[in-house]
Amino acid sequence: MIPLQLHPTVAHALAENQPVVAMESTLITHGLPYPQNLEVAHLMETAVREENAVPATVAVLRGKIHVGLSADELTYLATRKPEAIHRCSRRNLPVVLAKGEDGSTTVAGTMIVAQLAGIELFATGGIGGVHRGHPFDVSADLTELGRTPVTVVCSGMKPFLDLTATCEVLETQGVTLVGFGTDDVAPFFTEHSGQYTDVTLHTAAEIAGLIQARQQLRLQSGTLVSVPVPQMHKYDKVVVDQAIDQAIRDADVQGVVGAAVTSWMVRRLAAVLGPETFRTNIQLLCYNAKVAAQIGGALRLFTHPRL
Repeated sequence: MIPLQLHPTVAHALAENQPVVAMESTLITHGLPYPQNLEVAHLMETAVREENAVPATVAVLRGKIHVGLSADELTYLATRKPEAIHRCSRRNLPVVLAKGEDGSTTVAGTMIVAQLAGIELFATGGIGGVHRGHPFDVSADLTELGRTPVTVVCSGMKPFLDLTATCEVLETQGVTLVGFGTDDVAPFFTEHSGQYTDVTLHTAAEIAGLIQARQQLRLQSGTLVSVPVPQMHKYDKVVVDQAIDQAIRDADVQGVVGAAVTSWMVRRLAAVLGPETFRTNIQLLCYNAKVAAQIGGALRLFTHPRL
């Protein structure tokens, strides 16, 4: 028996075919410091509720997978030291369950749980990918998208990655890359990446139709919806690229590798680009949650037209 514990509001929503949006918890435990991490978690959940959907933040607490967290459980995760919480992806999720420990879920880990719970939509910031200068350092997010039929709504790939190689891997994995109102893959908080999506769709209903088609085909790959940064929050690409290039050189000099790269790069870019990046990240996260909830609502009408 899968050790899934659904929050009552999530269980009720799924039973009533109401839209549910899954969200990861590594943002809370490893992405931001307290109390900003707790504030952002609440803001994302509020963004989902404002679109008449139900948020389901995913985490592992004492060896049990929780789909949807109470206010106390969110606070518990937000206030624990990062080293006390495992970052759960496919390879170590069974370990954390077997040992009865605590864990936050990455993009890949959240996709696995969302599929188990019957949740189609998942909102996050940016996915991982192929690291620049380290072509064998490939995020598990990409392979998970290739074998787990969940729709991930995000701001594209984290900007310090090799975007060309990342898009190539997604193509190989059979992942449909959707641009929300654009044919350009979102490069997080700048406007253009130079990489193209498979299809441009302009409304939540159009994306819901594509998801339904994928479901009917019973494909075992996911859908990636790339949401561009709102105009008022975008950064100058030249400035961001220069900051990223320098940060990558610094990471190589300091020997930052593997799973530590992402959090290190996020902190370094925030230090170089200024505190406004924190507010921009919040806006992107909440906007992605909002879009995911809208798609969930549209998908509900596709599958249950009489509702």
